[in-house]
Amino acid sequence: MSQDNKKGFTLIELMLAMTFISVLLVAIAMTTIQISTIYTKGITLREVDQAGRSVSDELQRSIASSAPFDVTKPLGDPLAKYINVANQGGRLCLGQYSYVWNYGKAFAQGGTILNTYSDGTPVNFAKIADPSGALCVAGASSVLPSPNKDDASDLLTSGDRDLVLHSFSITETTSDVATSQALYAISMTIGTNDREQLTVDDASCKPPSENVGDESYCSVNQFDIIARAGNQAEGQ
Repeated sequence: MSQDNKKGFTLIELMLAMTFISVLLVAIAMTTIQISTIYTKGITLREVDQAGRSVSDELQRSIASSAPFDVTKPLGDPLAKYINVANQGGRLCLGQYSYVWNYGKAFAQGGTILNTYSDGTPVNFAKIADPSGALCVAGASSVLPSPNKDDASDLLTSGDRDLVLHSFSITETTSDVATSQALYAISMTIGTNDREQLTVDDASCKPPSENVGDESYCSVNQFDIIARAGNQAEGQ
């Protein structure tokens, strides 16, 4: 009479194996989610950083090719070159080109759009051919002329993230009458525009602890540059 000597897994061994596999799968899933979040955040940070560098280079080149200008003239003054309206937008007229923008708050529900194209669509942040600087000269009731979209180039184009300008300021730091040159300090904040994820002053994103959405899609960065006007005088 032969003895059946078959062996197999006990119920406890099967339960332990299933538990181990479950833990392993959860760990893999969590790691994948974390990698995806880090990647998404990296894309957002990169887009904001690239946009800021591009706009900074653009403004420095444009100011370098312009004559020194007064940024203190108020709206309505025929010599106005820089117009800034809090929470709405602004304009900077440099001679061959003018820069026109709306702030992120203007696009929010209930926001006031300061700048629109002649067809009525809102401006984000655009470089516009304007040799006469007419876009900074207000007409009756301090109404600014609307730029033509055909003359404009968007500086903050829509990529994976819709970027906006949150703040902008320019001040003259020094000037030299003898060489017809001047230095200007520019500070601007560029970032995403999900209103629920931004702090009240639009200076940064809310911390993840406030649980207001996917923080990996939010990024705000401040860019500070120095630009010199009147560089053409160097060759004289």
